[in-house]
Amino acid sequence: MKKEKYTRREFFKLGALGLGAVFLRSPRLTLNNALFSPSPNPSVKAPRTFLVGSQRGVSVHKLPDDSSLIMYQLGYNDIINVYDQVEGPAGPSWNPIWYRVWGGYVHSGNLYEVKYILNSLNPNIRPTGQLAEITVPYTQSYFYNNVQGWIPVYRLYYGSTHWIMDVITGPDEKPWYKIKDELDSSEIAVPSEHLRFIPDEDFEPISPNVPPGDKHIDISITYQNLKAYEGENLVFETKISTGSITVPGNFHIQTKLPSKHMGVADLSDDIYAYRFIGVPWTCFFQMEDGLATHGVYWHSNFGTPMSAGCINMSIPDAKWVYRWTTPVAAPEDWEKRGYGTAIHITP
Repeated sequence: MKKEKYTRREFFKLGALGLGAVFLRSPRLTLNNALFSPSPNPSVKAPRTFLVGSQRGVSVHKLPDDSSLIMYQLGYNDIINVYDQVEGPAGPSWNPIWYRVWGGYVHSGNLYEVKYILNSLNPNIRPTGQLAEITVPYTQSYFYNNVQGWIPVYRLYYGSTHWIMDVITGPDEKPWYKIKDELDSSEIAVPSEHLRFIPDEDFEPISPNVPPGDKHIDISITYQNLKAYEGENLVFETKISTGSITVPGNFHIQTKLPSKHMGVADLSDDIYAYRFIGVPWTCFFQMEDGLATHGVYWHSNFGTPMSAGCINMSIPDAKWVYRWTTPVAAPEDWEKRGYGTAIHITP
């Protein structure tokens, strides 16, 4: 990749310029794409921002009911304002939450809440890499080769995690982070202000004084939930989404990765390709079929099967499981192996 070193003074000077320029690089957000001015009335809630995670898109209905009139369609990766949420009288039972958007209502299951947070440049990167998370709805990464120069490749999404290796000069001649892909070791670049370094304290184990043998996880396929126990004490419970090849049985966590590239690795900008880059807080418990607990940034429809076989959950919940379970992973561990926490899956 094209690379240029900066002095520390230049790092922070260029970082400040990047914060102003990022809005020029970003796609304009329209009425359905979350452009708004804060209301001067503090009693009026500001809209929340969501990304459409389903490649099929979603329908906006006249009422919070799948059988009501469809007003219009939202496409994959559209960014929208949500003004309120209600419980639909017709459900669905596992997730009755509907969002009021411009012109109607949309079911919450295939939407994912995002924010637009810009970050200062940080040159303090470990030699082994620095884990960071995307803090904008999505950002376009680029790959550099000597023939074509900079070419767009992966789109990286809010909440996904990635290993930063260096600061380089990006396509706009400003400092970008160089990211090393976990699956194929390719190196791509992303605007530095779109990533937040994950602090070391976020890796600190939860309940480290509890003997590892006293910790276990129960997963119910029928009830689509996960429960964590310390001895007989329930310490954590959350909704999940299993998949078609999730099978009952007794397992143990074997490998943990805080960032995982799942699916193909074809270095293209095809947003419809079967790939999930930077899947956060992944704990593999069945290696033959690649089954793991992990966070998702493409849906929030927990309580019903949505995955190919893994255990989907919200990113904060997946991070809790990652920190609570064994083997214990350090901030610099790309992969941590060991005979870890027991997982019992029931039908």
